[in-house]
Amino acid sequence: GAMRQLPYFCRGEVVKGFGRGSKELGIPTANFSEQVVESFPSDIPTGIYYGWACVGNGDVHKMVVSIGWNPFYKNIKKSVETHIIHTFKEDFYGEILSIVITGYIRPEKNFDSLDALISAIQEDIEEAKRQLDLPEHLKLKEDNFFHLPEGKIVNNR
Repeated sequence: GAMRQLPYFCRGEVVKGFGRGSKELGIPTANFSEQVVESFPSDIPTGIYYGWACVGNGDVHKMVVSIGWNPFYKNIKKSVETHIIHTFKEDFYGEILSIVITGYIRPEKNFDSLDALISAIQEDIEEAKRQLDLPEHLKLKEDNFFHLPEGKIVNNR
């Protein structure tokens, strides 16, 4: 069922998450606001996906995105966390993040240790890089979706 919904285009404001990604994992993630997460199709299975991401009107970069249930919230709220495969100089809270999810890597799973989690994420990143170099995924990098009209504020109508 994961594939039928793809590619999935999504855009929204970046909000502060739990701060775990950067501090504990060394892998910063951008969190979408609840409204954006709630608008996700409920039949997109949880798990790790890959695709393209763009902050504001910036460049388009490879990314991996985790769609999953946050145990912290007793599994009521789904979270969508995007790790952009690029080093940004500063945080971009409040910016508009545009993503296109193009493919699926694996289901969510639990890890016994932080190290196991980190190495799994590193493998996900390597897999994403490989997949996104394939022509059918590469072409979405140039999608018009990534070109925001100048001065347009998205979602805050």
